[in-house]
Amino acid sequence: MSFLRRPFPYRQYNAVLVLIGINILVYLGELFLRRLDLTFYLSMIPIAAARGWIWQFATYMFVHDPRSLSHILFNMLALFIFGSRVEARIGSLEFLLYYFLTGILAGVFSFLVYWFSGSPTVFLMGASGAIFAVQLAYAVLFPEAVLFLWGILPLKAPVMVLGFTVVEIVLMVTGLAGNVAHFTHLAGFAFGWLYFLIRFGINPWRAMRR
Repeated sequence: MSFLRRPFPYRQYNAVLVLIGINILVYLGELFLRRLDLTFYLSMIPIAAARGWIWQFATYMFVHDPRSLSHILFNMLALFIFGSRVEARIGSLEFLLYYFLTGILAGVFSFLVYWFSGSPTVFLMGASGAIFAVQLAYAVLFPEAVLFLWGILPLKAPVMVLGFTVVEIVLMVTGLAGNVAHFTHLAGFAFGWLYFLIRFGINPWRAMRR
C-alpha cells in the first residue's frame, strides 16, 4: 500500500493545456485529413481492440465526433475549468496518471459492456469518461467552490458534480440521449472515486461533505 501511495515530486507543466491542444489537433486531423481516417483508427471499436488494436483504449479519449463541434467544445471547456485547478493542486504528474488511468479503465469497462451486449462495432470516442473523473476530483479537492450552472444558478461543486452523476444514471436507465455512452461517464466517475480511496486514502463522500 505504501508503494501505491508514494507521492510524485510536485511539478507544474500545464498538462491540461497540452491535453486540450492534442484533442484539438486530432479533431482538425479528423476534419481535414480524411484519408488518414483518424476516427476509425483512434476510436475504441471493441472488435478492433479485441484483435490487437489495444492503443484504442487510450486514444479514444482524444477523438471527438467530427460532425459535432459541441462535442469537443464542451469537453475541452470542462477539462480547462476543472482540470486546471485540479492539476495545480496535485501536480502535473499525478494529474496525468489520474486522467489516463481513469480514462483507460472507463474505456476497458465500456469495451466489456459493448462486447457482451452484442455491440462489437460501436465507435466509442470522447474524453468524457476521464473528464467526469476530473470533475469528481474538483469536487473532492474544492468542496467549498461555487460554480454557476448555465452561468446563472450558483451551486457548490459537490452538488453540481453529484447532480450531473444522477442525471447520467437517469439517462442511462431510461435510454434517453441514446447516442451517448452514459456508462462510460459513470465508469470514469467510479474509477476516480476508487483512485482517491486507494491512492490518496481519501473518502470522496466525506471530503465533499466537509
